[in-house]
Amino acid sequence: MRSFWSEPFLWIHLSGIAVVPLCLVVCLLGLASGEPLLPVWMEIFLLAVVGIVPVLWMQLMRPFNIFSILIFALKPEHLTSQQTQILSLFKKTGNKVLAVVGAILLGWVLWQLYSLAPNVAAIARFAPQSRGAGLLLAAIAFLLSNLFLQVPLSVCGVLVTSDSTFSETEAYPREKIHQDFTTPGFQVNSIWPLTSVTTAPSQGE
Repeated sequence: MRSFWSEPFLWIHLSGIAVVPLCLVVCLLGLASGEPLLPVWMEIFLLAVVGIVPVLWMQLMRPFNIFSILIFALKPEHLTSQQTQILSLFKKTGNKVLAVVGAILLGWVLWQLYSLAPNVAAIARFAPQSRGAGLLLAAIAFLLSNLFLQVPLSVCGVLVTSDSTFSETEAYPREKIHQDFTTPGFQVNSIWPLTSVTTAPSQGE
C-alpha cells in the first residue's frame, strides 16, 4: 500500500462515485416527464451545458479541494505536508485528461438516457408532470452526477501515483490554495472525527 493511501479524505471522496447511479436515475425520471418543449438536440445540448460545463471547468481550472466535507473545509494552514503534496497531484496534466474523458463519457450517457426516457414515462409517477419542471430536475441531477464522477476520477488519478513520484512531489503553496482550488464550505481548524488522526504542520514546515 502506498504511504499516502492512509489519507482518509481520498477514500471519502472516492466513495462519492456510488451516488452517480442514483443521480442518473433521477435524471432519467426528469427526462421522462411531459412532452418535449424543444427539439431533441436543443434539450440535450442545454442539459449538457448545465450539467457538464461547470464541473469540467472547475476540474480543469480550479480542481475541487478534497480536504472538505459537506459544509466544512480545512484551513490551508492546518493541512499537513502530505496533504499539500496531494493537492499538487490534482493539478497534474493526467487529471485534466481524466476530467475530459469523464465529461465525454457522461455526455454519451445523457444521450442514452434521453433515448430511454420515453420507455419509462409510465413509471415516472413521482417525477414532475410538467416538462419544464422535469428538465430542471434532470439538469440538477445530471450536474450532481458529473460532480460525483469527476471528483472520484481525480482521486483515482492521485491514487495510482507511485510512492517515488509522490515523494518527489512538491507541497502546494498554502497561500495559493484558495485561489487555485475550489474549496466549499466554512473554513475550520479540523473536521472531527475525520481529521483527528492528522496534525497541523509543525513550525519547521
